[in-house]
Amino acid sequence: MNRALDVTIAGVGLVIASPLLAAAALAIKLEDRGPVLYRQVRVGKDGVDFELLKLRTMVVGAEHLGAGHAVDRGDSRITRVGRVLRRTSIDELPQLVNVVRGEMSIIGPRPTLRYQVERYDQRQRRRLDVLPGLTGWAQIHGRAELSWAERIELDVDYVARRSPRLDLAILLRTPLALFRGTYKGPTGGWREAQSDAADPETGSDPGTPAGDGASGRPT
Repeated sequence: MNRALDVTIAGVGLVIASPLLAAAALAIKLEDRGPVLYRQVRVGKDGVDFELLKLRTMVVGAEHLGAGHAVDRGDSRITRVGRVLRRTSIDELPQLVNVVRGEMSIIGPRPTLRYQVERYDQRQRRRLDVLPGLTGWAQIHGRAELSWAERIELDVDYVARRSPRLDLAILLRTPLALFRGTYKGPTGGWREAQSDAADPETGSDPGTPAGDGASGRPT
């Protein structure tokens, strides 16, 4: 039943978002003629790798420039269009395709990179018992405002308590988290200052993968 709901929601979401995706793709192309999509290997259910899709928000080859995997506030590698896409989370919409493919779910822990998974202890590896999601328990509880350890703990708690009722609560609260800014945090999803421990996607703590500033390939 969860799979059927995932496909239905993702399919409807793609239809509704198609004009927005088309406009974003055109804007990306017009800005620098580069590829529209960015593909990055993430770790999914049971530790199996899959290729996550995002709209490209940084210059081509960004992983070899500047802060590498990390993304700083005001990072010069982020394009003008990319700043809007990241602020609004529109860059995440192509992941609806990952849901349709069965690589992700609508609700679940956000997928991370292999080197981050290798740091999990036995308890934390329970995050891999379910499909990674577009949004999750940690996202509606502050995401970028939480430490990496707090986010992992919330994800493990979700895996232990997951139910249709809990999934519905997460789904209903996600738009509020987006509009109130807690989903991206006070820095809009970017690092506040240079730090080796900084989170490459959300700007605060290690563990969440970079958008398209980390290793991956544009298409």
